[in-house]
Amino acid sequence: MYHLTELLGLPIYGPTGVRQARLRDVVVEPATDPRLVQMILFRQNRRWWQLPARFVNLNLHGLRLLPDAPPPQPFDPGPGHLMLTRDVLDQQILDVNGRKVVRVNDVGFELHRSGDLLTLRAAEVDVGVSGALRRLFQGALPRRWLARASHWPSSRRIPWNVFNLIETDPARRVKLQITYQDLANLHPADVADIVEDLAPAEREAVLESLTDEVAADVLGEMEPRMQRSLVESLDSEKAADIVEEMDPDQAADLLADLPQETTREILRDMQAEERAEVSDLLEFREDTAGGRMTTDVVALPADATVGDVAAALRRFEGPVEPLNTIFLVDDQHRLLSAVPLARLLLAPAESRLAALGVEPVVVEADEKDSAIIQRFDKYNLLALPVVDRERRLLGMVTADDVITLLRSRG
Repeated sequence: MYHLTELLGLPIYGPTGVRQARLRDVVVEPATDPRLVQMILFRQNRRWWQLPARFVNLNLHGLRLLPDAPPPQPFDPGPGHLMLTRDVLDQQILDVNGRKVVRVNDVGFELHRSGDLLTLRAAEVDVGVSGALRRLFQGALPRRWLARASHWPSSRRIPWNVFNLIETDPARRVKLQITYQDLANLHPADVADIVEDLAPAEREAVLESLTDEVAADVLGEMEPRMQRSLVESLDSEKAADIVEEMDPDQAADLLADLPQETTREILRDMQAEERAEVSDLLEFREDTAGGRMTTDVVALPADATVGDVAAALRRFEGPVEPLNTIFLVDDQHRLLSAVPLARLLLAPAESRLAALGVEPVVVEADEKDSAIIQRFDKYNLLALPVVDRERRLLGMVTADDVITLLRSRG
């Protein structure tokens, strides 16, 4: 194992042993091979020069070109070139396994030889103390001593193939084959914590690279100030795509906090159904049940059976996690009763839901936050249906909404 900090500054000798320059960087081309070091770089006369890495013999005393090595060629960095000193060392990266943002202190390589040909392949990034100490003492201690830093305490390494370099340029992300889809396997709250630790441009780059559904879940876990900042940084079409995937109540809360012109542009670019749903919620004050509720509910007629619930759930397009109650309504959509999902598990498929229902505790849409909190506390609720003055079902407030409300009151 060699490390980038051990290689930087090593003398480069020609085939006859004459020193030509010092190594300043190495290049990987992810589109060709994500790990193989293709070129070594040095600088002369204010220009970058390249040598093919396969024509170099390497040890901790220096690099020596093989007799058949081609002459150095000028090097112009392109979007598909990953210069490890410039682009990786000291950069923030996404450590998906550790669920956090970390800084790269060093890069480790595996060295393979086949006859006289050398292959140098990136193996890991060092984000621990050992890499930092190699950086600190580079040039001050013998290289063989620095090589031993790999075995010092608090060494922390991430395999090369699982870390995510953060790149703000979309075209360069494509060239470097950088994706952030591993983030989709984490809980949205963990991804939100990771994204919040990034600089503004990096937050935007990561969010734009995620699917709209994942981005919506992540945005929903962020603090309101961060939500506003991120959405305002996106173009209205992309923002609309993400907002469409958010829970309606979260989308309405977000749009209510944005400048009116920004909100109008996002609503204009949303699909008609989602736009109407969110626009209706925007009519309510944020500190009322109407402003807190989600319209993602499952409501069935009074004569529905247990067997009808499965079909209704398959048609349901909202998030299933908050669903714990089925509501029964009449032909005017007035709320009749509520059926806890737990009761359905033990009932025959032909059972009428009306026989399983309970009288629901309700809140009217214009009632304040205090009424919501009081009912959840008094009746130990998981969901609170929201109705208008004619008792028509408008939506529901969930326990998650109440937790968010209480946290904001701090």
